[in-house]
Amino acid sequence: MPWDDLPSAEPAAAWIAESGGVALWLRLTPKGGRDAIDGVEALADGRMVVKARVRAPPENGTANAALRVLIAKALKTQRSSVTIVSGETGRVKKLFIAGDPARLIDALNQRFAPNNG
Repeated sequence: MPWDDLPSAEPAAAWIAESGGVALWLRLTPKGGRDAIDGVEALADGRMVVKARVRAPPENGTANAALRVLIAKALKTQRSSVTIVSGETGRVKKLFIAGDPARLIDALNQRFAPNNG
């Protein structure tokens, strides 16, 4: 289950550094009217996720492909660096973004940290 690998040491973290990149937990809204990242929110169980929406429908992987493009653009990395690790068919997903973990964490903190409202 995707919930088994959510970060627990730091409940406010929607992302953590891993070897060779960063793991990012995200809640996707397909057919959301626009392609955007709407910040960070707490799920009902208290876990933190980045909120994202894409215009694409959740059919034939089009919403997931649009999500990969959106995250790559936001983090100034290549689309091929963004992989959906779990939650392929659900709204809550775990992504892995390959690259320098320090640079990616810095970009995430600057762009999506809850205190940056």
